[in-house]
Amino acid sequence: MLIHPWDAALDDAEWQAWLAEGHDFGQLCVNGLPGQPPFVVPTHFVRDGDALLVHLARANPVWAALERDPNVVVTVVGDYAFVPGTWRAAAGSPPQEGVPTSYYAAVQFICRADIVDDAEGKAELLRRQMDYFQPDGNSADVVVGQPPYGRMLSGIRGLRLQVTQVRAKFKYDDHKPVAHRTMAADRLVARGRGLDAAAARQQRRRLDRIGPWKS
Repeated sequence: MLIHPWDAALDDAEWQAWLAEGHDFGQLCVNGLPGQPPFVVPTHFVRDGDALLVHLARANPVWAALERDPNVVVTVVGDYAFVPGTWRAAAGSPPQEGVPTSYYAAVQFICRADIVDDAEGKAELLRRQMDYFQPDGNSADVVVGQPPYGRMLSGIRGLRLQVTQVRAKFKYDDHKPVAHRTMAADRLVARGRGLDAAAARQQRRRLDRIGPWKS
């Protein structure tokens, strides 16, 4: 992922706060077996200190590749919008000379995967996930050998993904003049399509923090 200086996260707190807003679903990218393309698995994940917790079905075809090469990437993308070229023309230039772009936020976790295959380890991983995704409870306990989840543990395998590097990008034209960025955010809100409003919020938040870009 190319990250220009003006697209980089301002600090770790920025991407952590963005994830905490509910960006807890991404794609697990695993190097394929020789002669095969990479595996890309959509999945929820839970952050646990410097690790991500994931579980997948035992029948998932990704396991042989993971056992061969445990180096993986989990990527999360959100708050994206297409920005037409007519919005990005330089001041005094014809609108049709503007170059379109995409706005988005993205966080990539580079990880080393450890497979969790013992029953109690998987039960504890599921408990951590349940505590996060269903904090109000109202669910049976995950206990080895006890229904309803105990009998299901053999059908899954867990993953503890130890994070070795985080790459975060907030691509919202921060190198452009303040007036341009303000107008773009206003136009996104007015268009109101897809994640336009979310993209506008990110652009305005970055504008408030960065102000005019200084190279």
